[in-house]
Amino acid sequence: MTAGRGTWWLRMGVAPYLVLADVVAFAVATVLTQPGSLVAQGLALVFLLLVFWRAGLYRSRLTLSLLDDLPYVLAAVAVAWAFKVAMAEVLPNVDTAGRQVVHVAALLVAVLVVRLVAYRVVHTARCRGFVRHRTVVVGAGPVGLRVAVTLLERRNYGLDPIGFLDTDVPEDARALLPAPLLGGYDQLGRVIREEAVRDVIVAYGGVDEDELVDILRTCDRLDVDVFVVPRLFELHDINRYTDEIWGIPLVRRRRAVYRSPWWRVKRLVDVAVSLLTLLLLTPVLAACAVAVRVEGGPGIIFRQERVGLDGRPFQVLKFRSLKPVDETESQTNWNIKHDDRLGPVGRFLRATSLDELPQLWNIVRGDMSLVGPRPERPHFVNQFSAHIPRYTARHRVPAGLTGWAQAHGLRGDTSIEDRARFDNYYIENWSPWLDMKIVLKTVGQVLRRQGG
Repeated sequence: MTAGRGTWWLRMGVAPYLVLADVVAFAVATVLTQPGSLVAQGLALVFLLLVFWRAGLYRSRLTLSLLDDLPYVLAAVAVAWAFKVAMAEVLPNVDTAGRQVVHVAALLVAVLVVRLVAYRVVHTARCRGFVRHRTVVVGAGPVGLRVAVTLLERRNYGLDPIGFLDTDVPEDARALLPAPLLGGYDQLGRVIREEAVRDVIVAYGGVDEDELVDILRTCDRLDVDVFVVPRLFELHDINRYTDEIWGIPLVRRRRAVYRSPWWRVKRLVDVAVSLLTLLLLTPVLAACAVAVRVEGGPGIIFRQERVGLDGRPFQVLKFRSLKPVDETESQTNWNIKHDDRLGPVGRFLRATSLDELPQLWNIVRGDMSLVGPRPERPHFVNQFSAHIPRYTARHRVPAGLTGWAQAHGLRGDTSIEDRARFDNYYIENWSPWLDMKIVLKTVGQVLRRQGG
């Protein structure tokens, strides 16, 4: 019923037994109704699984209810049936309309019955101890206490609270806790690793929300699920993607993007697009190199230390706009846009962002990504980190050739605090489509010569 730690379906939030249940249901319905065209049935199965996935019917859940799933199952089966009807116009030997209706009706019944059986099996496995997740509760206040007591009393959720994390808990209050106090909030990462914790439930307690955000980000590198009890949860609206334990809503925090299989696809796309772009733009690169050489003499490529993933430095590559006096100027001069030494070629390269093209090789080498937070120099990273909240949190993913902040015009002499906020928003909400949006917006800016 549950998979090993780190498996791909857990990283995607997919419950594999539900996928298997629907495949079995489809097979049963197909055998009973004996429709024709195996090709059409195979395509219909793939389409049905995709629709179920998009409807959230494969997500891992604490509460399994067939009645909650029923509207979405009905809608998904209807969409799959429409797909089969559309295929009848394309593929030969597709079922007649009457047989299609029979097959869809059988499929609906089979899905509901098989899912009902699967839910009962999971419920039984949880209650009998075959499927249990070691859980730590962050916050030993009234809400955290209520959460832990509920999980201990109701084993059908499959979570075992092994302890609490909190600070300044009075001795008399500790005696009332149903599980031991394992340390303060800053011990979260250590407790997860040493106690083999699978789930974290945030019930607040005696810590500021700003501090808690930084603490919870320590979970980004760890293979755990994080649930958050909403503030004023008694007034919180329950939606399709909200879990609950005996009337207490839990919002499941999205797993860190770089632990998703899609992040590996992002890396493959980065390499393929960068290599292809370098090949196609070879004449442009050559022209830029010649122009830089003619205007400024030897030294076409400018190398500068920047801070990348996890705060590690790397050498970023650019076409040289001008020659710095020394390394100190290179590392500490904030912006050369209005520097009198900047010649026509350098000014053009910066305005069109052509000076950034050598960074495609940084991407191929793995220093950077096509899309991500723009890398900054160590001197300025130290300055910004001292007074801008969560500035260093933007180093959780590789630096990018362009980013969400740059797509909103935040480049050059613009607010660093705004840039950090946009970069962290990008990390928390990353998707392939968000990358595509950023690329398209960046191309538009380059065409309008809004570089800097």
